[in-house]
Amino acid sequence: MLEKLQIIKQRFDEVSDLIIQPDIISDQKRYVQLNREYKDLRLLMDKRKEYLELTDNLKEAEEIISDGSDPEMVEMAKLQYDEAKERIPELEEEIKVMLIPKDPEDSKNAVVELRAGTGGDEASIFAGDLFRMYTKYCESKGWKVSTVDFSEGTNGGFKEIQFEVTGEDVYGTLKFEAGVHRVQRVPQTETQGRVHTSAATVMVFPEAEEFDIEIDPKDVRIDYFCSSGPGGQSVNTTYSAVRLTHEPTGLVAQCQDQKSQHKNKEKAFKVLRSRLYDLELAKKQEEDAAKRGSMVSSGDRSAKIRTYNYPQGRVTDHRIGLTLYDLQNIINGDVQKIIDELMLAENTEKLKANSDVI
Repeated sequence: MLEKLQIIKQRFDEVSDLIIQPDIISDQKRYVQLNREYKDLRLLMDKRKEYLELTDNLKEAEEIISDGSDPEMVEMAKLQYDEAKERIPELEEEIKVMLIPKDPEDSKNAVVELRAGTGGDEASIFAGDLFRMYTKYCESKGWKVSTVDFSEGTNGGFKEIQFEVTGEDVYGTLKFEAGVHRVQRVPQTETQGRVHTSAATVMVFPEAEEFDIEIDPKDVRIDYFCSSGPGGQSVNTTYSAVRLTHEPTGLVAQCQDQKSQHKNKEKAFKVLRSRLYDLELAKKQEEDAAKRGSMVSSGDRSAKIRTYNYPQGRVTDHRIGLTLYDLQNIINGDVQKIIDELMLAENTEKLKANSDVI
């Protein structure tokens, strides 16, 4: 472990030196990458410091105990020895997880898209419930949620809604939510009291930086139209909403959330960049998942990943066979316990795959 941590320290010193070099600062892409690496290595340096202190404490305690000349010192050394002996294996496991090669996308912000699937009005209502769940979850993490575009359902909720989330390691956390979510409950519109199954699709894209993907302006058709929905008088009378069509791929991104046409255009371009970037990423994820046989983040958007069963008050994540009888809290934003289990499952897979390296 100490050898690996020494190699990490050498890289940390190297990166610390690089990020203050003028030629690196002027290369935005390289500078951002190195800053992210610096942040991750800084956390490992803190763990290294703790590890060195504990191994020193252990050695010191062993010497005092074997000397045995001062009973009071021996008693204190035994406590120090026990503490270090207990903490070192835990710390080694933490370091092993931190040494797993990190997905460079994980630290990015995210664009999330919810779409009502099968189930008519009830599916739109469910998409609205999911939006509220994610909004509350993001708020609890201190992340900022900003709506990009939406289409309301006829009976409440949304046929589809897009929003961006900004904060710390957003994509690395929310990527586990991508897939088909099912709800089983008695719809508000149901008079016979029968339980129906409806679905909504969650898509999560890493938000692409301008240098991640280049869009040729000649490839994009730009249409301006009047916004619809809440927002005051100016919404329906000015051509502030923007729709972008990327002609080579047929991908469409639009934004009508802001009153300013310029801001809507900026947001729509951000989404279009992220969609194009995600196309490339999806191919890579499929290849990686096929190599690892991963069920946790395979990038398969048609996979049914989770069921919310109201009559039984349960939520089941089908990828890892996790069932929690805590539906009310989960639908009110307490999603972290599920994400933690999914992260653990993925890290276990990665540890196995990288056991020769770590």
